[in-house]
Amino acid sequence: MRSVQAAVSSWCKAVGQAADGLRTWTPLQVATAAATALGFALLLGVATVLIPNPIFSREIAPVWWNYPVWVATSLLSGMLVATYVVGSDASTTDPDTVDERSERRSSRFGIAGGVLAWFAVGCPVCNKLALLALGYSGAITWFAPAQPFLAIGALLLTGGTLVWRLRGQVVCPTPTRPAEVAL
Repeated sequence: MRSVQAAVSSWCKAVGQAADGLRTWTPLQVATAAATALGFALLLGVATVLIPNPIFSREIAPVWWNYPVWVATSLLSGMLVATYVVGSDASTTDPDTVDERSERRSSRFGIAGGVLAWFAVGCPVCNKLALLALGYSGAITWFAPAQPFLAIGALLLTGGTLVWRLRGQVVCPTPTRPAEVAL
């Protein structure tokens, strides 16, 4: 029980630090988040026919939870992309201090969240991978019931990565070069 309380306390602290990181955003980061969220929402919505369109079709109608997952994943993805935009002090950041392994890891988690969201909100029998692997009846019987779990995974991956990156802006800010002294 004590370890659960410690984990919850640690998670709450991380979310609080992420909120502090969000408060430091520049207008450029906010604009990037909004534009990316809109672009991701359009791409995912059109491809999965959550937005009706003449390009794609859907054999099975969307279920009620597809829409909130679609919107939430779009917002989280837009915010996640904005964490990669350098703030207003771009001229003073030291590019040699960036931990590239951490950057790649968080990028992979964010991409995995986006891909899982696509599988989660898409039509189970329109998905060629599920159709090839399971067949039509298998996609209905096995893949469709798994989609809510894919949605949860997508939201956890994308949201967790966003918290990780925002928290990093507060806990481990990129050092700045000292200001040059004018003589």
